[in-house]
Amino acid sequence: MHWGLPCGLVLDRMLGDPGGKWHPVAVFGRYASLVESHMYRPTKLAGVAYVVACVAPPVAFGAIASRRFPQTSLALALATLLGGTTLEKTGVRMHARLESGDLVGARELVPWLCSRDPSLLDDAGIARATVESLAENTSDAASAPIFYAIFGAPAVVLHRAVNTLDAMVGYKSEKYLEFGWAAAKLDDLLAWAPARLTAIMHVCASGENWGKAVRAWREDAPAHPSPNAGPVEATAAAALGVQLGGKTHYSYGIEMRPVLGRGPAPDASTIPKAVRLSRRTQASMALTAIACNFVYRRLRA
Repeated sequence: MHWGLPCGLVLDRMLGDPGGKWHPVAVFGRYASLVESHMYRPTKLAGVAYVVACVAPPVAFGAIASRRFPQTSLALALATLLGGTTLEKTGVRMHARLESGDLVGARELVPWLCSRDPSLLDDAGIARATVESLAENTSDAASAPIFYAIFGAPAVVLHRAVNTLDAMVGYKSEKYLEFGWAAAKLDDLLAWAPARLTAIMHVCASGENWGKAVRAWREDAPAHPSPNAGPVEATAAAALGVQLGGKTHYSYGIEMRPVLGRGPAPDASTIPKAVRLSRRTQASMALTAIACNFVYRRLRA
């Protein structure tokens, strides 16, 4: 019985992200920072070598564990690397703080979701950042690990390692424009299929607005600087009946993001709807992955 995938999904739903300095992602982040301190050069070639040096050890470990304990390693990989439950809880906490007027507390939660400068965000800016991040991170932190679980623990580890590197060095700042290129491009490649599956599920969850979701995907998403966040955020905007995009404050400066969807700007009341959309999307992705995993295993048998 191939129980690793459903067991990992259940463990994440029960426990969420355990966090802490000894969490595998935290340990990997410290390792990646150490490697960067020795390998950083403002060139693409140095960035390629950096990605290989960072990603190869955890993926090799995952491959060795998977050969000996395929189902156990997959369950543990999902239980520790899947971020869907924690993402939902963060959205719920953000809604509670905005509803109570706790702007300071809401700003403290912003780094849990994205890299925007919390000090520059008011209630409306935080609500928009939360809705956009719930959509994008549903794809990155939930749909993608579930998708790669079809292929076993090493694939889950590979995606999460590359996604973490992209979050660390993939920004278009002066320092990382060249060095972070490899991490950003590899993350785009690995996220391509999960992002489009997430967008399809957003369309399906749009109900009578499915036509608006398809239009947003076709017409609005291509203007987004990310080839994967565009379809995910555009279809989420249509499913929620709001408009996303606009001036966006990051630690490295301001970007003018394209308008996605049609409707009013999101506010605090939109966040619970975005959480429910994320939850439904994750459930649909889990059922799809379990079915695909069954077919994949049968074909390999």
